Amino acid sequence: MGAYFRRLDESRFQPTEHAGGAWADDELHLSPLAGLIVHAFDGFVASQAGTGLLISRISYDILGRLANDVCEVRVETIRPGRTIELLEATLSIGGRAVIRARAWLLGAFDTREVAGGGDAPLPDPETLATWPMTSIWPGGYIASIDVRPVVPIEPGRATAWLTTANTLVEGEDASPLASYVMLVDTANGLAARESPTSWAFPNVDLTIHLHRQPEGRWVGLDSSAVFGASGHGITSSVLHDLSGPIGRAQQMLTVRPLG
Repeated sequence: MGAYFRRLDESRFQPTEHAGGAWADDELHLSPLAGLIVHAFDGFVASQAGTGLLISRISYDILGRLANDVCEVRVETIRPGRTIELLEATLSIGGRAVIRARAWLLGAFDTREVAGGGDAPLPDPETLATWPMTSIWPGGYIASIDVRPVVPIEPGRATAWLTTANTLVEGEDASPLASYVMLVDTANGLAARESPTSWAFPNVDLTIHLHRQPEGRWVGLDSSAVFGASGHGITSSVLHDLSGPIGRAQQMLTVRPLG
């Protein structure tokens, strides 16, 4: 078992070989970086003596190249409150801000009486076979995950379970949400419409909405990718854990031919 990052000090982290990106050898994959940012949000909330609020939406904007180098994460409160709070994190590499993320935290109330809706649960991942995603994508992050399709993967359409034996930060316990989010950005590569050797279609953002907090080590992605006619695309996913759907994710894509 390995880890995606090693902590250097209060705000800086050294990525390991497992965090390597899929589009270039010298870049990082957004997925573990997204989990690292949630880990930073969690630490910030804990340092404020906790609020009892839960993260219900996280939006990530990618501002620049995710170079494979030391990452610094800083968090601040944008909108304080007792039942609603907005946090912002800035992740910098080489002194340059490359990701900005915002998280809405909402109060927790007992709404079991009216809970319902959503998609049907996915089949148990333990009954499914592993699919080698490395047959399509390179990179240390892709090599670190166990992918188990529910049905055969098709261009632009994938339903699969993901997990990893790696921890997020070496020697540290990550929250169930941080451990879950560190796999969600895989959706765009999983539901790829075209070969990444012929077409580039990286996402410029990732937005996650949650109606329930995730549990367990498995991430279920029911994902679809659509390419438009003017170089834009969207990958949309229903997010699952073993108990059923927990929310949705969207990724905006920039699509262009290679070569």
